[in-house]
Amino acid sequence: MRPQTSGKRHKVNPRLQNYTESMKIHIRFYEELNDHLSENQKKKELLYEVQQSTTVKDAIESFGVSHTEVDLILVNGDSRPFSYLLKDNDRVSVFPMFESMDITSVTLLRNHPLRERRKEPMAFIVDLNLGKLAHFMRMLGFDVLYDTKLRDDELLAKLSKEQNRILLTRDRGLLKRKNVDHGYFVRSTRPTTQTIEVLKRFDMMNLVNLCSRCLHCNNPLQSISKEQVLEELPPQVAEGYQTFYFCPHCERIYWEGTHFEHMRSMYHHLQQEYAREHFLAG
Repeated sequence: MRPQTSGKRHKVNPRLQNYTESMKIHIRFYEELNDHLSENQKKKELLYEVQQSTTVKDAIESFGVSHTEVDLILVNGDSRPFSYLLKDNDRVSVFPMFESMDITSVTLLRNHPLRERRKEPMAFIVDLNLGKLAHFMRMLGFDVLYDTKLRDDELLAKLSKEQNRILLTRDRGLLKRKNVDHGYFVRSTRPTTQTIEVLKRFDMMNLVNLCSRCLHCNNPLQSISKEQVLEELPPQVAEGYQTFYFCPHCERIYWEGTHFEHMRSMYHHLQQEYAREHFLAG
């Protein structure tokens, strides 16, 4: 299947033509879901030809829109689940996360609307291609599972579900997996902009806690006295710093040196970029 713009017909696979009949539906995507569409598909009703027994989830994801970013589906004005089987001439409206309106009693896609996920502890899993984003988010104190050994998409999806982690990726195919409940397609290709994007998406700017998580293994850091780690410190560090943190898992020691200043500087930069984007949006 391939998305079609209004007025164009999608050719039916000749091998299937003798077995199934095609149907025409009308579909429209709203707000940021248009980010996934080509320019001639955005913010308009699209004519789409599908085979019988096509679910609305399959139709939506054929446009490159992940089900993890869809909060509400209306078909002919009625709320429908992802498993709904499309019928000829259906009119489908696809909505992203609702920021303020409570749609709990309306949506049939999951037990709670997407915005409710923000009220839970924020934990993420990041695929192999977003290593710098994972590093920056750990710098800001967020729980981010990232490992260069995690190369298998099935395992990433499995861990996301089992550990209730939001999957961050630039792989649309990964987000199409049915067992991925919470995921987000990162639009930007620059790590700093990606970080701002994720902070905005999940409303986390006020949750930043610098020097609270190990950059290597992701475990929470603990405060530790200088006396307890004195023998492990380089002489210039022992002389110049008084505040130290310890990772009980990998036993790394952190102090508020140049690396911490880099983190603080980056956070201030993110705040400025975040405020700038809000100003331009307003």
